[in-house]
Amino acid sequence: MGALIGVFLLLFVLIFALAVFMIVCRWKLYSKAGKPGWACIVPIYNIVVLLEIVKKPIWWIILLMIPIVNFVVLILIFIELAKAFGKDGGYAVGLILLPVVFLPMLAFGDAQYIYGDKMQPTSDLLDN
Repeated sequence: MGALIGVFLLLFVLIFALAVFMIVCRWKLYSKAGKPGWACIVPIYNIVVLLEIVKKPIWWIILLMIPIVNFVVLILIFIELAKAFGKDGGYAVGLILLPVVFLPMLAFGDAQYIYGDKMQPTSDLLDN
């Protein structure tokens, strides 16, 4: 019984550490995009800021509340997030499949936010 409690405690600590690490990564990513980093920890507002970063309309929050549609919308957001930082479609696939690896690379790497006030995102998903 004691070993089982130890395993669950270890699992809890690892998951908590991963959650804190991902918050730090999103904080850094928001800061790179010129948004307040603390916005990543405020529920719902973090999605609003993410949509501003990828230059998508705020009403997409409603789409994120619809089952199955939310997966498609999240994929589109990750694709546009990769483009916003000058990465290609392959990097977007990495963000979709392995966000634990690719989000820190985007946050702490040399990627620069290129969707400033002048740049507008492309609507073509296949455009690199």
